[in-house]
Amino acid sequence: MTEQQLPAWADPSVSSSHLDAQSVSRRQLLRRAGLFSAAFAAGSLATPAAARGQSLGGNDPRLAYLVGDHHIHTVYSHDAKYTFSQLAAASATYGLDWMVFTEHSNFGHAQYGAPLERGEILKARAENPRQLIFQGLEWYIPAAEHATVFAAPGPHEVDLLTRFELAYDGKLLGYTDGAADNPNTVRNQAHAVAAIKWLAEQRRTGYVDDVLVLANHPLRLGIDSPHEMRDWRDAASEIVIGMEGAPGAQGAAIPGLRGTNSIRGEYENKPSAQSWPGYPADAYLTYGGFDWATATVGGLWDAMLAEGKLFSVTTNSDAHRVVFDTWKNGDWAAGQNFDNTGRLPDPVNTDTPQPGSDFWPGQFSRTHVGVTRYGYRAVMSGLRAGRVWLDHGHLIDGLDVRLKRDRDQGRGVTLGGRLRARKGDKLTLSVTVTSASRPNPQGTVPELAHVDVIRGTVSGPVAVRDEWRAPDTKVVRTVDVGGRKGTYTLRIPLVAGEESFYVRLRGSDGNRNGAGYLGAAVDPHGPIPHAPGDGDPWADTWFYANPVFVDVTAH
Repeated sequence: MTEQQLPAWADPSVSSSHLDAQSVSRRQLLRRAGLFSAAFAAGSLATPAAARGQSLGGNDPRLAYLVGDHHIHTVYSHDAKYTFSQLAAASATYGLDWMVFTEHSNFGHAQYGAPLERGEILKARAENPRQLIFQGLEWYIPAAEHATVFAAPGPHEVDLLTRFELAYDGKLLGYTDGAADNPNTVRNQAHAVAAIKWLAEQRRTGYVDDVLVLANHPLRLGIDSPHEMRDWRDAASEIVIGMEGAPGAQGAAIPGLRGTNSIRGEYENKPSAQSWPGYPADAYLTYGGFDWATATVGGLWDAMLAEGKLFSVTTNSDAHRVVFDTWKNGDWAAGQNFDNTGRLPDPVNTDTPQPGSDFWPGQFSRTHVGVTRYGYRAVMSGLRAGRVWLDHGHLIDGLDVRLKRDRDQGRGVTLGGRLRARKGDKLTLSVTVTSASRPNPQGTVPELAHVDVIRGTVSGPVAVRDEWRAPDTKVVRTVDVGGRKGTYTLRIPLVAGEESFYVRLRGSDGNRNGAGYLGAAVDPHGPIPHAPGDGDPWADTWFYANPVFVDVTAH
């Protein structure tokens, strides 16, 4: 698609229900149905081994993976421009199964927008019956950055989100101070923890079936300190399940688009008085499009995993304004504005490319969630269980990861899972990759060049809550897979040592890499920053997968 061509789904006057034939092919639907029927026939709903009390090993269910995006904005955000119909239809075109609309907190949104948005959500669900469409909120965390908050559909989802926005949003309350020497910081950080506990209580009492929180673009401003992220997780780990490993705005540094200082993800900031002072200046950049916290082997993400607690990563579009798109915001009627309407006017087409940094949902960034059923609660359960991998540029079509003891039968454990093993047990990590089989939205067929195996020791709770290093984590093996096509399985031998540990996977197209932030001995060919203004995202694509934990026992 050239920048002058206008897809039918971009026209808000066209109902997306009329686009099913071109959005989701019959072959895709049949393949999807086959995945689920085969998984169910094989007993995918079996209770995991750990839950049955088995002392060693593990036997997680077979999974089908649904593709989604939990960070999308519409005309109900003050700085976006698209309708629900445009975005839902676009996401269907690019193969998304689930999506979360996350409007910014704002007085206009809280008073007017959220209830109106409910009607738009119901309309979008009716127009797109094959998609799972969540209503959410982008929360301004007191003293910190933003986060996605979303609930399972039900009679109270809008009430939950509205009450939460009014009672706990840092922007609406003026609870934005987060500097270490600011007298309001302790109060504000405590209010963020109270907000998470309130959400957990609404789930516990059954007011809503489920609710999740994920931190968005955590190092963009450097104001999400390590201790805050740990505090949110520990306040209710079943609610705060992770963070964006890669932000949206991945088109921000396409050469010639936004200027010579532009960086993928719009990570173009410097430390401020609000920033946590322990982050180095390089933490404010993206590495292969990924946030420094995730991209740094032995960095903040690994430091949290080294505590033995799951904390997932995702990637999203953060769709506000799409690169090369020709739509602009419509004009306000006399006397109207966002504060008194809660929404922007519908966009109008100009036939001329407009400023933007983002891609359509699913066009570039994809979060894959392993499920055993197709449904809203299944997606949320898969996210909570950590059955998640992510890719950019449609780098690969599929990934299945299993870790098992060589002496055991069964499937072993998968992403987000825990394998129980004895010291000295021989293990096999099986990584089944399905290569890209068709051109991506840029028109090229991606090729995976390598798969990296990263291993870290589980050392338990940290003595210092602001610790961001995991010194025992490093790349332990790299497998060259360049030229391999179709579906293939890599079998990587591991041995359980004296300490519990985790393994996680990463891979790329091999176009741009170098010594990782903590040195080549830790990460010999990790993602690296691009030159400002020269960050073609399609030329530097990666996949990341959540960890698998190994709990080592002496008996």
